[in-house]
Amino acid sequence: MSVLRYTVVDDAGTISFVGPGHAMKMLAAACAKEPADFRSLLDAAGRYDAVFAKTVLDGLSIFDEHNTADDHAASDAQVAGIEPKNSPPFRVLNDVMRNRSLEPVGAGLVVYNLPARRIIQVQNSYAELKLQGRGRHRENGRPVKRLYHYKLPDNWTILP
Repeated sequence: MSVLRYTVVDDAGTISFVGPGHAMKMLAAACAKEPADFRSLLDAAGRYDAVFAKTVLDGLSIFDEHNTADDHAASDAQVAGIEPKNSPPFRVLNDVMRNRSLEPVGAGLVVYNLPARRIIQVQNSYAELKLQGRGRHRENGRPVKRLYHYKLPDNWTILP
């Protein structure tokens, strides 16, 4: 399975996680719903693959249990001892985490900047991401025959 790093910026901060390549279109489709924040982005993406969304949110909950903005020693130690492709979801709390959040994994790195309404394909060898497209729904993590379609509003841009 091809994986990418996904980094999401909202007004509260930055969150980064590694996920399957097909999540790139799901997150773009979720952006078409004009999410206000990371949580609403993942809630919208969960309509297309509930297992993916739950896995990311659960991983972030574990991160939050062990780290705070003032005490992130647990995440710093984890970053030092784990390959980027195996890193769990995390909040960017310092420069170590920021560097990791901008490090491509597998097929690349895509940044979803919600306040700026911009998707930046820093590196993407998985598939071309367009302002409109379609993807396959997943149930229990497996693709099914049902497709979803999306069209990003005119105020959204996709770079490279």
